[in-house]
Amino acid sequence: MNGLSLLLTTFLALVIPIVMARFKVTTVPTAVAEIIVGIIMGQSALNLVTINSQLTFLSNLGVIILMFLSGMEIDFDLLKPSRTNRSRKSEAGKEVKPLLVAGLAFVGVAVFAVGLALIMKAMGLFSDVALATIIFMTVALGVVIATLKEKEILSRPIGQTVLLTAVLGEVIPLLLLTIYSSINGGDAKKLWLIVLLFAAAIFLLRRFKQPYNWFSQVTKATTQLDIRLAFFLIFALVTVAEQVGAENILGAFLAGMVMKLLEPSQATKDKLTSIGYGFFIPIFFIKTGVNLNLKLLFANPQALALLPVLVICFFLAKAPVTLVYMRYFNKRNAFAGGFLTATTITIVLPTLQVARKLKAITSTQSSAFILAAVIVCIVCPIVFNSTFKLTPADKIKEKVTILGLNTLTTTVFQDLHDSWYSVEMLTCKEENYNTYKSKIKQLQLLPDASPATIEKADGFDTDIFVAAYHDDEINYKAALAAKRAGVKRVIARQRQAQADVVDQLRDEGIEVFAFNNVRGAMLRALIESPAVYRIITDTNNALYDVVVKNPLYTGRMLMDWDFIDEITISRIRRGNKWISPHGSTVIEPGDELVFSGPWREADRIHQILSQK
Repeated sequence: MNGLSLLLTTFLALVIPIVMARFKVTTVPTAVAEIIVGIIMGQSALNLVTINSQLTFLSNLGVIILMFLSGMEIDFDLLKPSRTNRSRKSEAGKEVKPLLVAGLAFVGVAVFAVGLALIMKAMGLFSDVALATIIFMTVALGVVIATLKEKEILSRPIGQTVLLTAVLGEVIPLLLLTIYSSINGGDAKKLWLIVLLFAAAIFLLRRFKQPYNWFSQVTKATTQLDIRLAFFLIFALVTVAEQVGAENILGAFLAGMVMKLLEPSQATKDKLTSIGYGFFIPIFFIKTGVNLNLKLLFANPQALALLPVLVICFFLAKAPVTLVYMRYFNKRNAFAGGFLTATTITIVLPTLQVARKLKAITSTQSSAFILAAVIVCIVCPIVFNSTFKLTPADKIKEKVTILGLNTLTTTVFQDLHDSWYSVEMLTCKEENYNTYKSKIKQLQLLPDASPATIEKADGFDTDIFVAAYHDDEINYKAALAAKRAGVKRVIARQRQAQADVVDQLRDEGIEVFAFNNVRGAMLRALIESPAVYRIITDTNNALYDVVVKNPLYTGRMLMDWDFIDEITISRIRRGNKWISPHGSTVIEPGDELVFSGPWREADRIHQILSQK
């Protein structure tokens, strides 16, 4: 029977996403569907799956890997002062500092969570105020990220704000849970030892920061050093956590954060995600459903009365998020974003697992909390997807800031695809400013072009910075300042390119636009390769460069793409190497494709391939 339960569980893990894809069930998270199926197959209904040592072991490993991957979801770039302390305009036209707004929202959540926990205790529904507060504060970071990615707003002001709110809703409750378990487990004196856990995380990060790049280079199919390192980090920090009296899930979460800071390749992330969500994590969610005993829940009037109250509390606890968001975003999207943060499942389940181990909660009460979290997790993404409306500001993929207003840059401004880029122009010449201010909405007049002035004008708060001033020295200094300010891509124009200057810029990771070289290259292309020249200058066809991010088109051969006959792929860049494409070439995540085709079809395909 033990083997049969494990077989049936792995079969369900295989079938559930297939059925959801077949019937196009996209509004319910897969984790919630797995819990629901577990309820049906467990003691609440059919009783076909029973808990045994094998399922328990795999489930415990699943929750550890879940917390590890949750730690890897945190985008530390959003926490950098250069990216969070600067204002960005929202779709409502208001200045937004995502970290500040998220912090204000979460403070409100903490206050409401305490209040709701006290009310429940006064009503005699649940007496543990600390535990209820922790649960009401939690946000399902994984579900939030998946939903924001689907809307393609993860990099926009409202997407960053919701994401940071979710990060706080996962990290802070997890730390509070560790303190709670230490105190209630009789290990309050060991609480200070948790500092050792963080010290161990910092040590491992410093120790493996340099060797990690070498690991990535020498890893092979039979060694997979990057994956071995990941599991070493998991078990090292889980072991340290258990030794100092902390919860193992905190150690796993910290291991994920360390792995994230090591900047693993996309291929490594995909492999870790495949291991977790492909096997271990589904078993954890299905077992959670199997463990629920709804018969006892519905037979207990007090526990049954707790269920609707918990659902309401989960929503009310996140009401401050909506109220804060409405000050910065349009009301419709603020409501949708606030509602999405009410999603809670990933931290709730480990929290209840800890509480049951400490005997701080009964099995029936735990079932009520889990069922309430499942209901909320079903409702929130549905409400968000039906309420949130993409605005022009949300649809723009990247912000481009161009220093210098001249014939070249104004032509580029007009030609850049407005569905992909939001372009801001900076100029120091009042004459040019007065000439173009009626034609270019995002145009700033600066007193000078020094890096300090550009910084003060938020010129480096962008995705792509182009230094295209008429002075090479100004472009040189502005490009270096932009790169050091954390701008993702920096392009410097050099009219009279000097080899040592170009080399220095490229060593800093700055792309150089050498005007004379470009003109010479175009003329050479016209002489040597007229077909290439016609592709570049043709107004009916487009030559595009795209990094493949869409998982639907990775791990597949080019010949299997449904639109492969509509475009011509010239080259593929993988890492630092260019490879020639063939029909049997398997595309990997992060591959850079250079392709051409009719501009409407090429535009559509560019959008499809660049989606995450």
